[in-house]
Amino acid sequence: MTATVSDVLDLVPGWAGKSVERLPLTGGLSHQVGLVRVDGTEFVVRVLDPAVSTAGLGVPLEQEIANTVRAAESGVGPAVLHVLDAPPTLVLEYLAGTTLCADAVREPARIPKIAAAVRALHAGTRPFVNDMDIFTKLAELLGLCEQHGLTTPEDYREHLPLVDDVRAALAANPLPKAPCHNDLLAENFIETGDGVRIVDYQLSGMNDPGFELGNIAAESQLSSELTELLARSYFGEEFSPGLLARVRLFSIMSNFTWTLWFCIHHGLLARPGSDFDYWGEAAAKWGRARAALAGNELGRLLDLARRG
Repeated sequence: MTATVSDVLDLVPGWAGKSVERLPLTGGLSHQVGLVRVDGTEFVVRVLDPAVSTAGLGVPLEQEIANTVRAAESGVGPAVLHVLDAPPTLVLEYLAGTTLCADAVREPARIPKIAAAVRALHAGTRPFVNDMDIFTKLAELLGLCEQHGLTTPEDYREHLPLVDDVRAALAANPLPKAPCHNDLLAENFIETGDGVRIVDYQLSGMNDPGFELGNIAAESQLSSELTELLARSYFGEEFSPGLLARVRLFSIMSNFTWTLWFCIHHGLLARPGSDFDYWGEAAAKWGRARAALAGNELGRLLDLARRG
């Protein structure tokens, strides 16, 4: 049975004999995450479920822990206060601020702040201990679906030849890899008085920064105009139509690949009584990916990305 937050509270160094109070906290689609108050100070306790990485839905736990520590060193992630070996657990700084939602990410005035946080993660963090490539991940997740006989969208595999075209276009002018989060749904941004911080390094790894930006655009369903604002804010003077095309193609791949993440979670790890609709999220992501692959702009984006 997977350990819970309550199971580890007595194991945290220095907490024995203190007043430990559980507080409400939303979030955590895979690992067990809780907010606790210890003698008046609040902490986030993240109990890592080995089944998540076994199912291909996260990097190996030792990599997630190491990358979380490195993101904390840069000041972008929350401080790591304790690491427990058994059960594997992170005790993190509680970031007092506002957890963003997709509507908040779509506010034009906030997008430059988000871009600044992402650039700080990429430029100011020691290299993460592993690599992450979305095309390699796609092949891995497809293999897991086949291995376990999991349901995927009916016409999913019919679109794989187009994915090969996208991969070839993106390979023509790759960007240097950076320490990337790779799962920047809106709720992984915390806006504080000092800017935007980034939490939850379950899928982190060295990756193309274009994927990071495309993933943000996909998760918060940014319009083409807001995607361009995000790319311009991140790249600054280096911005070009080729880089924007790169971001938009990676946005398609984010939806395409993470469709399978939710198919696998639905089939293998859905918690009894959970009110999150994993299959519904898979269907929504697939609908957006399929529409983009069938859209009139795909050919132009491929050409721009090839030219750089």
